[in-house]
Amino acid sequence: MGATGTAEPLHSVLWVKQQRCAVSLEPARAVLRWWRSPGPGAGAPGADACSVPVSEIIAVEETDVHGKHHSSGKWQKMEKPYAFTVHCVKRARRHRWKWAQVTFWCPEEQLCHLWLQTLREMLEKLTSRPKHLLVFINPFGGKGQGKRIYERKVAPLFTLASITTDIIVTEHANQAKETLYEINIDKYDGIVCVGGDGMFSEVLHGLIGRTQRSAGVDQNHPRAVLVPSSLRIGIIPAGSTDCVCYSTVGTSDAETSALHIVVGDSLAMDVSSVHHNSTLLRYSVSLLGYGFYGDIIKDSEKKRWLGLARYDFSGLKTFLSHHCYEGTVSFLPAQHTVGSPRDGKPCRAGCFVCRQSRQQLEEEQKKALYGLEAAEDVEEWQVVCGKFLAINATNMSCACRRSPGGLSPAAHLGDGSSDLILIRKCSRFNFLRFLIRHTNQQDQFDFTFVEVYRVKKFQFTSKHVEDEDSDLKEGGKKRFGHICSSHPSCCCAVSNSSWNCDGEVLHSPAIEVRVHCQLVRLFARGIEENLKPDLHS
Repeated sequence: MGATGTAEPLHSVLWVKQQRCAVSLEPARAVLRWWRSPGPGAGAPGADACSVPVSEIIAVEETDVHGKHHSSGKWQKMEKPYAFTVHCVKRARRHRWKWAQVTFWCPEEQLCHLWLQTLREMLEKLTSRPKHLLVFINPFGGKGQGKRIYERKVAPLFTLASITTDIIVTEHANQAKETLYEINIDKYDGIVCVGGDGMFSEVLHGLIGRTQRSAGVDQNHPRAVLVPSSLRIGIIPAGSTDCVCYSTVGTSDAETSALHIVVGDSLAMDVSSVHHNSTLLRYSVSLLGYGFYGDIIKDSEKKRWLGLARYDFSGLKTFLSHHCYEGTVSFLPAQHTVGSPRDGKPCRAGCFVCRQSRQQLEEEQKKALYGLEAAEDVEEWQVVCGKFLAINATNMSCACRRSPGGLSPAAHLGDGSSDLILIRKCSRFNFLRFLIRHTNQQDQFDFTFVEVYRVKKFQFTSKHVEDEDSDLKEGGKKRFGHICSSHPSCCCAVSNSSWNCDGEVLHSPAIEVRVHCQLVRLFARGIEENLKPDLHS
């Protein structure tokens, strides 16, 4: 009926949903397969064959057959049927994962135990899976459903997978960040945040800050080489937009995110540091926006009483105001990347662009270390100046339900670069055309007033604010070559905007931004290409 060793393939004829099936498990391929086999022998797998990688099996349990009634006459031939249930990942539409169960019935107890033992031994060898997690729940974010979402959709899966947790329900802002600075985090395999992008940002800042403190790295130094944390972050979406989750998993579904945590997925992601006058202001992983998006977030903060509707209200008000802001953007192009913002190649699971770009960046850094190439002090910076409706820098696509492609559809999560999008002053009608393209498949960069660059560093200085950072001022005079000859300088006085940094307001109009390649890791695998729903076939 089956093999006697765990290293050998296991083949048996079992019953699934009252159908006779051939079932195989090949440890070398780590795949469980089954297919209908009504005749004698196992037969060859047909088009209806099902399979699931062992890496996507959540748990295996012995099934309690007592009290179960089987009307089919086939079961009467089994005097004492035995069964085991495989809990696994089932793919649904739109990148969603579901918890599925498949029960296999065996005619012999010894055979049932052999399958249980073999599968459990293979699961124990999956060392990437977390065993103990620290969970932060924001009970106020989004629609205030965080605690309920965790208890109903996440906790049962963690229990099934034998994952133990320490749970902290936050009571005030920055509690998660403060906690990560204070407690012993070495006993955990990861940090889980239940909430929106704001909650994730808290955990991100706490984990990065704690890691740098332990490594003796000064975060306030703009050119500090930051140390990655060994802990992964899991995001259970329970916010209003859940941009980070949507851009890294492909959906903002709590069950899907929980399953990615359970199977131990890992995805490296870039983080940008934002400095002013040698002081760290914040870290950013999604959007850093000045002008349009900065004005929206600043105005919405005054209208929290409107709930989630405040974003729509402030968005309409900002669009009608049509303010533009004068300043200078200087940037260092990301020469190490193998992609470009307009190549139409989005970041996907197992991304070649992210992998290759990281390798080339490491080679570039080695050459600079040994003096084989020029250091960053004399690298070719470029400058763009003028009046802008918006200046956006995205480390990821920034996709969400309203904008499935995001602000930069081909932005990559771990290539060590940010897509810098400059929207120059234009008519209100043209700006509306640009915004509408975020909701469809058309190229949103195909306008004369829109420029996009893939960069690894950039600096911005507002024309109407005295720049106190002498390094920025002198650097602009000595190093930068202007590329704005076709856009003469504007002289009309306009007020300053604010920066929208992942949904938080930064009031400093002069900033310095640097991308840190693959600084953090998430419990995710990137957006998968469209696979067939249901169990793999």
